[in-house]
Amino acid sequence: MAGVLDALASYVTSMLAEMAKEEVAMLIGVSNGIKDLSIKLGDLKSFLADADKRNITEESVRGWVGELKRAMYLATDIVDLCQLKAMEQGPSKDMGCLNPLLFCMRNPLHSHDIGTRIKALNKEMDSICKRGKKFKFANLEAYQDLNMTRSLATDRKTDSLMERSGVVGEKIEEDTRALVELLTSEAGSDKTGYLTVVAIVGVGGIGKTTLGKKVFNDGAIKGKFTKKIWLSITQDFTDVELLSTAITAAGGDQPGGGGTQDRALLVDALKNAIEDKKFFLVLDDMWGADAWSKLLMTPFGYGGPGSRVLITTRSETVARNMKAAHCHHVDKLGREDAWSLLKNQVLSTEENGLEVDVLKEIGLQIVEKCDGLPLAIKVMWGLLCSKEKSRFAWEDVLNDDIWSVSPMSDELNYAIYLSYKDLPSCLKQCFLHFSLKPKKSVLNVRKIVSMWICEGLLQGGSTSLEEEGKRNYKELILRNLIEIDPSFPSQLICNMHDVIRSFAQFVARDETLVGHNGDTARENLKSSNFLRLSIETKGVGIDEFEWRYLREQKLLRTLILTGNLKIQRGDSLINFQSLRLLHIESANIAALVECMYQLKHLRYLSLKRTDICRLPENIHEMKFLQHIDLEYCESFMKIPDSIIKLQGLRYLDMDDTCVSSIPRGFRALTNLRVLCGFPAYTDGDWCSLEELGSLSQLNELSLGSLENVSSALLAEKARVNAKKKLTVLALKCGGRVGHGLVQGEVSESKEEEQIIEAVFDVLCPQPCIEQINIDRYFGRRLPGWMTSTVMVPLESLKILVLKHLPCCTQLPDGLCRLPYLEWIKVMNAPVIKCIGPEFVQQYNQLHRPSSQLAATFPKLQKLHFDGMDEWEEWVWETEVKAMPLLEVLRISDCKLGRMPPGLMSHAMALKKLILWDVQGLHSLENFVSVVELDLCYIRELAMISNIPKLQKLTIKYCPKLEMLQEMAALRRLELSIFDRENQLPVYLQTVKPSHLLLTCNLAVLTSMAEGESSSEWDKFSHIKHVEAYAEDGEDEKKWHVFYTSESCNIETNIHQDRLVEEEE
Repeated sequence: MAGVLDALASYVTSMLAEMAKEEVAMLIGVSNGIKDLSIKLGDLKSFLADADKRNITEESVRGWVGELKRAMYLATDIVDLCQLKAMEQGPSKDMGCLNPLLFCMRNPLHSHDIGTRIKALNKEMDSICKRGKKFKFANLEAYQDLNMTRSLATDRKTDSLMERSGVVGEKIEEDTRALVELLTSEAGSDKTGYLTVVAIVGVGGIGKTTLGKKVFNDGAIKGKFTKKIWLSITQDFTDVELLSTAITAAGGDQPGGGGTQDRALLVDALKNAIEDKKFFLVLDDMWGADAWSKLLMTPFGYGGPGSRVLITTRSETVARNMKAAHCHHVDKLGREDAWSLLKNQVLSTEENGLEVDVLKEIGLQIVEKCDGLPLAIKVMWGLLCSKEKSRFAWEDVLNDDIWSVSPMSDELNYAIYLSYKDLPSCLKQCFLHFSLKPKKSVLNVRKIVSMWICEGLLQGGSTSLEEEGKRNYKELILRNLIEIDPSFPSQLICNMHDVIRSFAQFVARDETLVGHNGDTARENLKSSNFLRLSIETKGVGIDEFEWRYLREQKLLRTLILTGNLKIQRGDSLINFQSLRLLHIESANIAALVECMYQLKHLRYLSLKRTDICRLPENIHEMKFLQHIDLEYCESFMKIPDSIIKLQGLRYLDMDDTCVSSIPRGFRALTNLRVLCGFPAYTDGDWCSLEELGSLSQLNELSLGSLENVSSALLAEKARVNAKKKLTVLALKCGGRVGHGLVQGEVSESKEEEQIIEAVFDVLCPQPCIEQINIDRYFGRRLPGWMTSTVMVPLESLKILVLKHLPCCTQLPDGLCRLPYLEWIKVMNAPVIKCIGPEFVQQYNQLHRPSSQLAATFPKLQKLHFDGMDEWEEWVWETEVKAMPLLEVLRISDCKLGRMPPGLMSHAMALKKLILWDVQGLHSLENFVSVVELDLCYIRELAMISNIPKLQKLTIKYCPKLEMLQEMAALRRLELSIFDRENQLPVYLQTVKPSHLLLTCNLAVLTSMAEGESSSEWDKFSHIKHVEAYAEDGEDEKKWHVFYTSESCNIETNIHQDRLVEEEE
């Protein structure tokens, strides 16, 4: 197992090697010193894997590893210093190239300084190597995970028996039913000649094995298959052991009576055991596909027709490699289910149930810290069992920062450690660094990757650093170590599960401090010098962080601060001479601007949502600067002229600032990969877009104020159509359009409309474009390159966002043919009245028989139509095949009278339907695949029918709704009724959800509280769990009624004396 130490050593060694290979290194007397450093690091590399593992658990090794890392980081500072001195001098006439060591040779003072530093570092490395010998690290050849891995891996082997107290909630029952239905279905079975494989995918500890056991033990599975086989696949399995176990589980005979090591005999015996028998096989905890593809697939291929394989794995890549026909992703436990699991674990007898019930409020806070991870809740149970069942004792647990300060539970530690251990060394560094991201910060993939680049965590090679970083980011997603935030479907934005984050912070605890409030951070800063800090305050009240607490942290390489920051006179950045990454967000830091130029090693500067109005004029002295992020700095006015000298700059974001001009000569920044918020404007016959022509490396480009461009000829000079690496393009107008509507006149003249249409027409991207955003565009038609007659296909386009289109009369008709389009969002297009047949079928195919046509929108998964005020009709007839993969449809703020028949007939993957404020809709029916339906302010809606798979239904303020029918799978109903409605809707009697969450007025709630004597009793008494609330002022849940059908028990805080007060 290669580790973080190994990756860091490789990075430092490569930097030193670049210096050492220069001939002039000998002339300044540092060549031997550099070679000595390289040799020492090379000698150490063979022991670093063992040191990296033991660093997690052994205190003495941790200290040694910390010293070694700091020494290696010091080596990078020395290389930086040498390069910096050369860059400050600049190239001269007799210097054919900018060689740092040649410069130092010609400057004896610098040569002496560098030599002295290298000698001191070599001496330090001698001491570190000498002390390292006492640990007797295993070298790379002999290194094996025997100490921790073998013992715990054996313990992790699973069986098929259920632990009843570990199964809670409706969700696992729903998931079990869905998987059993899928596994027992004969539809489409074995058509490829391969066994049908189904995968359960999720992060370690989330309950994959528990779900697998539920499926394995289901009665329908038992009745459908002749043999059921459960195999636990650990990371260190042997062929002989696995085959022998499989033979026994299948009821076969061991060759030779047992004990044979002959693989061929074992494979043949397994084939004989299951030949022609219809089997159900579970492979639990798969880490790779080899156990299946190279060992088990062939003998199990002799099983009978209809046999099935179910795997559990942390990695979606494993599922893909095993050609899984379906991947089921396990969700985190909901709040109530998480509490039920904790309660079931804590209860030792039925008698102490009430004793635990009174602790529910604080118990819910405890399970929130576990973030819905069942294994973490069970670990928490182990801790609580050693405590008294009292509020004081449980609060003590709640307030203890258990994971990041105290040693972790062996079980949970190891469960996540396995995923960490399986990562390549470069990915380990990226994983640990991601844990620094503040929870509340929204950082997309490009910003995270930029952090990794600026910290030296990526090595490049055959691909660009950005491409390597994006690959690593996606790999962490596939391994379920980070999870995509569904709130931002148009961007690859991820979060890290709290328990996984805690593990990462635990591993890096000697060099990294992550604080989630000012007080905790302040206390921990007193005890150690850190390399990386991430401090996030709540940003309100007394929770603030004072800059002065950082003064002694002189070794910092990364500083991330978010929230309420207090800066006083005299506070400065001068102490942080090794800082590489500075991210400050949502704070007032204008006083620090003047001293920023002193951060000579800084690569990454992000000042998002701060009060700064400018950058230092001498920003060009920050020679290594690669990333500048000023997004949402509303007071920021002007980019300094000297920025054009930062030729290493790769990322510049000025979105949502007041920057309206850029310095001439901007075209010199040819290394830029990301440029956002670039203002378009003219000055005489010069246009700022000219400065973009030479920027050929751009991956992402956002242009603003395009209404200032007076002709298509000027727009052409941006050469958007020549940028072959551009994957994201945003085109924005400004000024005249607000909230989707034109301020005043639609446009000052028809000429203006024609100009903006012509400008957008020439800003046509290359076919490699993956995402297009168009915002505040006031032309009547969208760009010609979106239509069906276009000669340049947008063949790679995945995401299209169209916002604030006040004059647009129709959507482009060329989108339906795009092969990879996954997500469309149209927002605030107030004059579109009809979406015609051309949207789902091109004009030249409108009269061709549907049987001859492939489905259009073949990859579309999400479709949003919001704020289309005049939209009345959507034409999509039944015979037109389209959107076969559509999963989410959202429609809001329109006059749509009916849903198109083609949608109900062909969108068979549609799982979630959201309808808000659709004024003309009277009925909703025949959505046979929809699982979740969200309705709000559908005032004319009277009937919902034939949605057989519906599990979650939300109804808010639909006063004319009278009928719900044919929704037998309904599990959860969330209902909100108007204050003026004085009774529950009658349709509640026709459905039987397991859970009802109700918001109503106090009169209705009071009637419910009366129980069986209430006029409302027959409407809700058949529902298993009822939570009902009424508001009081700003408190939305001031009054409540809780009901459980099993005991017919009603719990309420409504009392007669309070009701009298309300009436008065």
